[in-house]
Amino acid sequence: MFNKIIKRGQQKVSKSDTNKNSNSGSVSTPDVVVNHASRGGGQPVSEPQQQAGGGSVAAAAPPPLPETIETLPSFKDVAVGDRQGLFLRKVQVSCFQFEFSDIMKMVREKEIKRQSLVELVDFVQSGSSRISESNQEEMVRMIAVNIFRSLPPAVYENTGSENLEPEEDDPFLEPSWPHLQLVYELLLRYIVSPDTDTKVAKRYIDHSFVLKLLDLFDSEDPREREYLKTILHRIYGKFMVHRPFIRKGINNIFYRFIYETERHSGIGELLEILGSIINGFALPMKEEHKLFLGRALIPLHKPKTVGFYHQQLSYCITQFVEKDYKLADTVIRGLLKYWPITNCQKEILFLNELEEVLEVTQAAEFQRCMVQLFKQISRCITSPNFQVAERALFLWNNEYIIALISQNRNVILPIIFEALEKNIKSHWNQAINGLTVNVRKMFLEMDAELFEECEKQFAEKEARAAELEENRELTWKKLAAAADEGG
Repeated sequence: MFNKIIKRGQQKVSKSDTNKNSNSGSVSTPDVVVNHASRGGGQPVSEPQQQAGGGSVAAAAPPPLPETIETLPSFKDVAVGDRQGLFLRKVQVSCFQFEFSDIMKMVREKEIKRQSLVELVDFVQSGSSRISESNQEEMVRMIAVNIFRSLPPAVYENTGSENLEPEEDDPFLEPSWPHLQLVYELLLRYIVSPDTDTKVAKRYIDHSFVLKLLDLFDSEDPREREYLKTILHRIYGKFMVHRPFIRKGINNIFYRFIYETERHSGIGELLEILGSIINGFALPMKEEHKLFLGRALIPLHKPKTVGFYHQQLSYCITQFVEKDYKLADTVIRGLLKYWPITNCQKEILFLNELEEVLEVTQAAEFQRCMVQLFKQISRCITSPNFQVAERALFLWNNEYIIALISQNRNVILPIIFEALEKNIKSHWNQAINGLTVNVRKMFLEMDAELFEECEKQFAEKEARAAELEENRELTWKKLAAAADEGG
C-alpha cells in the first residue's frame, strides 16, 4: 500500500473554454493545461499555472513549427557547459502534442519527441548535473502541457448504460501513451531525485499542479492511474507543505463520488494511497482523521460499485481500528447502517470486512454494538442465498471471534437461537444445515444450561405462534360461516 494523500486548499482554479484546433493533425501550443471538469471532448484547456506564492508562471515561448523540428544531439555528445542549453531545447521539443489516431502521421516528429523524452529521463535520473531553476520551471511546464488535458468521455457516457460493469469491458488505453508514459516517468524521477530541492520545486509543483494531478485519477487507463498513484505518494512524502491539501483533495473526490456521481475510475488507487498514510498517523489520532473516517470512508460502502475498490477500503477501515481500538464501535455501526438488503454479493463483502474488523476489536467495544450486530448476523444466517448464510456461519471458524461470543453468550445466543433452529429445520441447502448444526453444538458445549433455557423459550414461542395460527384459522371459519348464513 502506498503512503499518500491529498488535502485540498482554498484556491479554486477557474475552468477555461475549450480550445479547438482547426488543424487536428498537427500539434497544439504549449500553454495548455487542464480541464477541472475532468472529462470533456475537445483539445486541452488553456489555463495559467499558479505558483505557490500566488503569482502566475510566465507563458512558455512558442515551440518551433513541426516542420522545423530537428534531431538534437545526445547529452554525452556536447560539452558539459552546453548541457543546460540542450536540456532546454529538448524540453521545448517535448512540448509538442501530436495526434495519435493516425499512427502513420508525423512519424519522424513523434520519434524525435520520444527520443528527447527518453534522454531527459536519463539526464534527471543520472544526477550527473544539477538542473538550473529556470530549466526546472520549463520542464514542469512541459510536463503540465502533456499530462493535463481533458479526459475522453467514459465508457458509460458513450453508451448511456447505468449498469455497466467496468470489468466486462476492455479498459480504455490512452493512444498517446508512448509519449505520456515518458512524461510521467520524467516527473517521477524529478520528484524522487536527491538533487531536487523541495524549496525550489514547490514553486512549480504547487497546489494547482497537485489539484490537476488529482483530477487525472479519473482516467480510465490503468497504466496512467498507476503512475499517478506512485507520483502522488512521492509528492506526499517529499513535500510536507502539500500533505493537508492532498488529504482534503482526496476527501472532496470521495464526497463527489458518494453523494453526486457514483462514477470515478480511481477510487481504488486513492484508497491504496490512503492505506499507508493512515498507517503512519500519529497517536492520539487527530479529530480531523476521525471525521474523515465517519464522513468519507464509511459512506464509501454505500455505492453499488463498492466491489471494485472494497479490498482497499477494507484495509483502510481496519487500519483505523488497529490505530485506535475505540473506533471499532463507530466502524461496526457504520457497516450496519449501509448493510445491503438485496445485493447478496455486496453482503458477502461486508461479512468479509466485518470479520477483519472484529479480529482487531476489543471486548469493551464489542459489547457496545453486539446486540445490533448479531441481529444482522442472525438475518444473514437464514438468508436463502447459501453463500451469504455460509459466510455468516464461517464467523464461528475464527477463534478470536468465538472467544468474544463466548464471553457474551448470555446476550448473543438468545438473539441467534431462533435463526439456528429455523436453518436446521427448513433451510434448502444441506451444507448450510451442517454448518448450523456445528454452531449449535458449539453453543451447547459453551453453556448447556443457557442453551436449554433458550430451547425452552423457543419452544414456548413456537407453541404461542401455533396457537395464534389456530385462532386465526378459527376466526376465518366463523366469518365464512356467517357470510354463508347471511348470503
